[in-house]
Amino acid sequence: MHEAPPTPSPAAPAEPLSHGLKQRHLTMLGLGGVIGAGLFVGSGAGIAVAGPAIVVSYLIAGALAMLVMRMLGEMSAAMPASGSFSVHAERALGRWAGFSVGWLYWFLLVVVLAVEATAAAQIAHGWVPGVEPWAWVLLFMVVFTVANLTAVKNFGEFEFWFASLKVGAIVVFLVLGGLAVFGLLPDTDPVGMTNLTGEGGFLPNGWSGVVSGVLTVVFAFGGLEVVTIAAAETDDPARAVGRAVRSAVVRILFFYVGSMLVIVTVLPWTAQQAGLSPYVKVLDAIGVPSAGQIMNIVVFVALLSALNANLYGSSRMIFSLAERGEAPRGLLKVSGGGEGSSGQPGGVPRRAVLASVAFGFVSVLLNLLWPDTVFLYMLNSVGAVLLFVWALIAASQLRLRARLEQEAPDALALRMWWFPYLTWVTLAGLLGVLLLMLTDDAARPQVLWSAGATALVLLVAVGREWRERRARRDPSALTDR
Repeated sequence: MHEAPPTPSPAAPAEPLSHGLKQRHLTMLGLGGVIGAGLFVGSGAGIAVAGPAIVVSYLIAGALAMLVMRMLGEMSAAMPASGSFSVHAERALGRWAGFSVGWLYWFLLVVVLAVEATAAAQIAHGWVPGVEPWAWVLLFMVVFTVANLTAVKNFGEFEFWFASLKVGAIVVFLVLGGLAVFGLLPDTDPVGMTNLTGEGGFLPNGWSGVVSGVLTVVFAFGGLEVVTIAAAETDDPARAVGRAVRSAVVRILFFYVGSMLVIVTVLPWTAQQAGLSPYVKVLDAIGVPSAGQIMNIVVFVALLSALNANLYGSSRMIFSLAERGEAPRGLLKVSGGGEGSSGQPGGVPRRAVLASVAFGFVSVLLNLLWPDTVFLYMLNSVGAVLLFVWALIAASQLRLRARLEQEAPDALALRMWWFPYLTWVTLAGLLGVLLLMLTDDAARPQVLWSAGATALVLLVAVGREWRERRARRDPSALTDR
């Protein structure tokens, strides 16, 4: 039996951050946080390998993400903290777990941030060829750095309107697609089920195609975790995160699965191509003018939204690490003034924001200079980290749920379904995805590089704990160095 890990003395008051986020910010962040380029463009690759059965692939991947979010919501409602699952892992499994998952997630966000900034810059460069992509990247990074350095409500407002546009685009697409299926649009005939059963049937590539589809689309659900990080900066974190998680998971499944069902019903799956937006194909087919440019705008907004959310999430994660003594204590400095009735910005971890954006700039530079070498290795090293993070969330929930039921049952305002069976099913599912990635030539490098990065962080974490235990036994051990 492992005894409960001691909670380290905080370097600052427990939660000195502001509480400027409102419920509407958090709810829309939950809805829009995972609606991004991975759905609007990346879903074409999934359709190409799974055919109409991509709907099943999204159901499986979405169910996995929904279970993880339910677990995370349970812990965050009971123990809201700016470090979210990093704090939960530390309380459940030990400091090594909190340190490891926190730093891995921070690294994931600041590397992916470079991909989003570069992709958005390429779209903007297409609209204004006279401005070089690097200048667009610089502009985006400066704008969102300034937004995150001021009041947290600015981040919330950016994300609210970004997410509103993405959600609105999905709703309009579902309505137009549904009308097209039943032949209710001008100059259209009812499509029926022809495209679902033709061209090789519903499972043209068999169940192996469904599995390949899962590997393609599962990472599109990454980003929901930021909701539980942001909940700590609301007036009522426990209630806010519970409501956000409940509303987000079901609606996101509806948006994702509903969109895929419309796409493979309106057009034959063979009409889709990896790298091209299936949404554009459908909108063109039903006669929506300038469909390509409309989706370019939506994807552009989705990328900027993800960039903004990742910068926010990474700054709060490294702030939480510093708060627990797992990162430089200088990052604990927050802006003064509070966010009370005066409306003055305060409680913003500006040094943590600058530290995150600084590494983000480095990532962008590496992406611009060496996209196929240095940056590719970095990207591969975080390719499967999301699955490792989800696995630690599940492992933490297994231990914390039992502890909470004994010590503070009233704190369990949001409960994981069929505990502990669905938690074990989730862990098995995550392990299954990782094993399947190892059998896939394209995905294998991501698993291996991510495993290497994880092993390195774990080695550092274990080394720190060993050194601290040695220091407690022999205080002169450190001064002798």
